[in-house]
Amino acid sequence: MLVLVSHSEGRTSLADYRSALTTRAARRPAFASVLARLPIAMIGISALLYVQRETGSFAAAGLVSAGSLVGVSVGAVIQGRLIDRFGPTRPLLVVAVTLALSMTALVTAIESHAPTTLLVAFGFLTGLSEPMVGSASRALWARLLPPGGARNAAFSYEAISMEVFFILGPGVAGLLVLAPWAGTGLVLGVALQFTGAVMFALSPAVRAWRASPGSGGSLLGALASPGMRTLALAALGFGVVIGFVEVAVPASATEAGSPSFGGLLLSAWSLSSVAFGVAYSLRPWPRRMGLRLPALLGAFGALVALLAWPSSLWGLALMMLLAGALITPQSTAHSSAIELVAPAGTAAEAFGWVLTAVTLGLAAGQSISGYVVEHAGPSMAFLAASVAGLVLAVAVWLLRGTVREPRLAATASELVGAGR
Repeated sequence: MLVLVSHSEGRTSLADYRSALTTRAARRPAFASVLARLPIAMIGISALLYVQRETGSFAAAGLVSAGSLVGVSVGAVIQGRLIDRFGPTRPLLVVAVTLALSMTALVTAIESHAPTTLLVAFGFLTGLSEPMVGSASRALWARLLPPGGARNAAFSYEAISMEVFFILGPGVAGLLVLAPWAGTGLVLGVALQFTGAVMFALSPAVRAWRASPGSGGSLLGALASPGMRTLALAALGFGVVIGFVEVAVPASATEAGSPSFGGLLLSAWSLSSVAFGVAYSLRPWPRRMGLRLPALLGAFGALVALLAWPSSLWGLALMMLLAGALITPQSTAHSSAIELVAPAGTAAEAFGWVLTAVTLGLAAGQSISGYVVEHAGPSMAFLAASVAGLVLAVAVWLLRGTVREPRLAATASELVGAGR
């Protein structure tokens, strides 16, 4: 009889979460990681709202935010590969200092009402230098915990907490844009990232990190794996849908006469996303990862279409609660799939590619959504987001065979043969 055990199911228990998060060596880097990742979505949205406040144009603001996201996507891969090769300490310290300098240049350009092209360039540099603590943090768990429930729980925690930060960030940014100075959210976000990255880089567990065998092999790195490319496509679709919504929701709030409500509406996703995400990690479905990735993306795209229906902001908030339920499950699936498809020694880079795909999707979605909002209204942007998600879900489904389940046990005959 053939016995197969699939770690890709990623099943966990609450005891596994407790075991992972109470690991002594992980306490300091886990706390630092929270500080560094808390503003991960706050910076881009803060820049978008800041630029819109200064220029009065959602189109210009969307381009600057998209430029920042493109910078993040490029930086995620470069930093991930450097982390795999040299460990996190030196790369994170260098980019933390670069981030502070880039943010200063961006704020100066916004305040001086520089041309949009220059704002986009500085936005790109700011995104490029955002420290990829998330990639290093996820890879660190594999070094601190053995395979099994506790490690799966740690990966789920990374995905769930990342989604919390991605969703809470816009809400915080929306509130801070009402401060006496509209750039408060951008500066505060960079300050948190700088502090968290330095603390993480200098923690004992991280400083003891040594490069993995096999890191820095193929020129393509983690993308040498066909399954990794399929995972990146799924992450891209996830980002595209969210990117559309992140521009269309503030535009809906502005159209309704309550611009400050836009950020709070985006935070509504967190209420259902986190609650459903924890429950989903206890019993994920579909069981096969090759089917799970397209199923979750397709369902997400279908639910986002409902955002075009409400005629009030309260109705929009209710629909966002429904659609948001599938955000964290997708992020958890992406994190778990890395264990199946990433080549050995490329864990940080692989996570970087996932983040790159998401942020490229966000950049594309925000850029197109800004145009659609100004020419056809927010409702059409929601429908466009749905169509994009469904189309990319079909593409991921066609490539499902590249995401193979691990075979962790052999047949009895193979075991007998191996013992001869």
